[in-house]
Amino acid sequence: MQAIYDYLYKPGLPLQTMGIIVGVFLLVTHLFALIKPDLAKDFLSKFPRHEKIGIVLCVIAFAWGLVVWTGMDLGEFYWAERYVQLIIIAVGVGVLVYVREFLAVRSLGFLLILVGAPILDSAFLKDPVSRLLLVALAYAGILLGMFWMGMPYLLRNAISWVLKVPGRFTIGALAGAVYGVVVLVCAIVLWG
Repeated sequence: MQAIYDYLYKPGLPLQTMGIIVGVFLLVTHLFALIKPDLAKDFLSKFPRHEKIGIVLCVIAFAWGLVVWTGMDLGEFYWAERYVQLIIIAVGVGVLVYVREFLAVRSLGFLLILVGAPILDSAFLKDPVSRLLLVALAYAGILLGMFWMGMPYLLRNAISWVLKVPGRFTIGALAGAVYGVVVLVCAIVLWG
């Protein structure tokens, strides 16, 4: 677990690598939504209550949380490491057993909060101002993640609003793809 933590957080991924990862992810997912809109709309409409995806995302999120807790320097609180590890595992199992309502949305929110730190670390005190494309995306994800964990119906309502009018879905997918292209171009040209 320490190797995973060190890879993500010490010293973290380079800005260019993170930009390429984020740019490709945004571009591929939003291009897929543009090319296969019916499939993407079907997935989005089922996502908030999709139990299997929720379980997978929840396991990933709690495993990532366990990696973060195990890998970080606890200083004088090192004595609590094992206790908190057991608590993280117990809470993860408890969430899987008792929090089935909107599990996919809550788990996605948790993951958005966790993924924000490596993105922000890669852009911390770097020179080109264009790095703020990643910073803005990370903070937006963290903010949305907090709301989705506490009020998961907000994502369901947002998806319903986007899918209600065909033009909204197309504009959203196009905007995400363009943002991905901009991040990818900046990563390759400016952040090297």
